[in-house]
Amino acid sequence: MLKMACCGSCVCSRCCCRDGEIRTPEELTILGETREDEDEILPRKDYESLDYDRCINEPYVEVLEGLDNKKAKKYEAVKWILVFAIGVSTGLIGVFVDFFVHLFTQVKFKLVGSSVEECSENGCLALSLLELLAFNMAFVFIASVLVLIEPVAAGSGIPEIKSYLNGVKIPGIVRLRTFVCKAVGVLFAVAGGLFVGKEGPMIHSGAIVGAGLSQFQSITFKKIHFQFPYFRSDRDKRDFVSAGAAAGVAAAFGAPIGGTLFSLEEGCSFWNQALTWKVLFCSMSATFTLNFFRSGINYSKWGSFQLPGLLNFGEFKCLDGDKQCHLWTAVDLAFFVLMGLVGGLLGALFNCVNKRLAKYRMRNVHPKAKFIRVLESLLVCMVTTVVVFMASMTLGECRDLTSPVDNSTAVPVTNEDVNSTIRQFFCTNKTYNDMATLFFNPQEIAIYQLFHQDEMWPVRSLGLSKLHHLISYMIYDVYVTRSNMTQ
Repeated sequence: MLKMACCGSCVCSRCCCRDGEIRTPEELTILGETREDEDEILPRKDYESLDYDRCINEPYVEVLEGLDNKKAKKYEAVKWILVFAIGVSTGLIGVFVDFFVHLFTQVKFKLVGSSVEECSENGCLALSLLELLAFNMAFVFIASVLVLIEPVAAGSGIPEIKSYLNGVKIPGIVRLRTFVCKAVGVLFAVAGGLFVGKEGPMIHSGAIVGAGLSQFQSITFKKIHFQFPYFRSDRDKRDFVSAGAAAGVAAAFGAPIGGTLFSLEEGCSFWNQALTWKVLFCSMSATFTLNFFRSGINYSKWGSFQLPGLLNFGEFKCLDGDKQCHLWTAVDLAFFVLMGLVGGLLGALFNCVNKRLAKYRMRNVHPKAKFIRVLESLLVCMVTTVVVFMASMTLGECRDLTSPVDNSTAVPVTNEDVNSTIRQFFCTNKTYNDMATLFFNPQEIAIYQLFHQDEMWPVRSLGLSKLHHLISYMIYDVYVTRSNMTQ
């Protein structure tokens, strides 16, 4: 048996660093707790390689020779039908997640908002805080329990899918149970008020759809069998997973070409020209489906196609005939460059801090019982909720309620005016609480408010954004399904 290095003098196949604590070989390598004189740490035993290479032998050659032109065309047509089905299914998943996130957040903020309005006069704001905590912690607890059921569903799933596309078979990564925990878990994590997004898990969900639909079978439902003899090799399955991952990106951001390029440049090491057009078609199908249903649900005008992705911050354009309106000038380019530099530095800082925090968690949190990680998620949720509530109640200022910016005709996030999403906590009529408007709304609407309210936001809002940045460090490795593509 191969020996594996560990902290101290403990050496075993799964290292026991403290009493009752274990670490995987991958964690030992990341933590730098291996010694050169020890045997090389090999991957986990349950990780296998996918067989992407064609085995050219006599039986395979005979099969190829037996395929006439008619059979080859039928085989190709089935591929196109499947990538279309994968795209449509991924788009419907996005509709499902988006609908229930907005439903849960709407119910939560409506009830808590009514409580705040009543308690602002009766002096019982602590009760309103408890109500908000109850909602958020209940949602986050459900999200954490789903990850306990299927640990592979934790996080965004993007690194795991990239590993799969490059030949590493991670157990359970494209299982139906993982898909259910991923899709349901992300909507509860977002509805629970954590500073997380739903875009990353869309990529994982799309990849699972690509793996499942192309096989017409599921390990979960073993007794259900379909007579579908196509696409049984790892190579074919990989191509459909590539299409599903691209469809997830396209559905999240409304960018079919971006989804195709993500799968081509970031995901796969195996590619061919014919796959490019199938993946693009799959991405277009996902974007079309999501746009069709979201526009119909939000505007009650089916076929308007005004919401191409899960992220939509409105449309910026000058009014017809307004010659003095300019969306940007040459001077603004300098500010864009400066914003890019600051964003890059903040990203580097985030990666550095997150790396150290991840190592700390590997040493002190991961080896413990899983319910400790659930408690950690609830603790982060509690801190986030208290910060958001206190900032809304104490730092908010009353601002005049005005119409949206004159030189911007924005497509509203809901079917009402932008002013319909303002919060008037402690403010009189025709005014609104700026901080409460940001924090007592879904993240997408909060950013929409920043873009389209006819007011200059105060400097303290920049400080709160840095506070959001710090909280995101804690959330990054929290035991829920999430993406850190947030505001």
